[in-house]
Amino acid sequence: MVDTVRRSSSWSVVLIRVLIVGVGALAAVLHAGAGGTPSVAVAAKHKTTIREERIPIFDVSTGKVVLMDKVEKTDAEWKQQLTPEQYAVTRKKGTERPFSSTYHNNHAPGLYRCVCCGIDLYRSTTKFDSGTGWPSFWESVDPRNIRLVSDASFFMRRVEVLCARCGAHLGHVFDDGPPPTHQRHCINAVALQFVEQAHASDSHVPPASNR
Repeated sequence: MVDTVRRSSSWSVVLIRVLIVGVGALAAVLHAGAGGTPSVAVAAKHKTTIREERIPIFDVSTGKVVLMDKVEKTDAEWKQQLTPEQYAVTRKKGTERPFSSTYHNNHAPGLYRCVCCGIDLYRSTTKFDSGTGWPSFWESVDPRNIRLVSDASFFMRRVEVLCARCGAHLGHVFDDGPPPTHQRHCINAVALQFVEQAHASDSHVPPASNR
């Protein structure tokens, strides 16, 4: 009788241990699915989603909104593509010295593009002399081509201007510009690539590169 009770107790202990191990394994799986270490399949799917994300961008050459892939690169890749000053400004949110570029005093008709990914950003017809030493515009070619975010750096409250496609830091926008928008997009010249054209309102300009 005693042996029977002992065997029964032993089996009970084994069963309890099996249940504990099973519950632990189930908890680990649930944790991974709820934000813990993802499975390879989940990680691969997430990576693919980011790579294939497409956003609407206005293309001046066609006068249409087109879907373009977002541009995401490593710091090493950006450093290889950009000059040290371009990298410091566009990828590390730096600011060039005022009056250090010819673009602030450029009056030629044309188009200003993102130096990092090549999308159209500003027309020369919206450029004005703000006296600040940085290229200034009263509007972008299209609101979809830029992204405006709150910036509280340096104990100031400002609105930062980013490239919508690659996230490059372009500059800041202020509410002290001329009509009709009364905005001043104060943009770092090294963040821009100027493409000259006969008439800035023309659409006869090579399309933005897909780099």
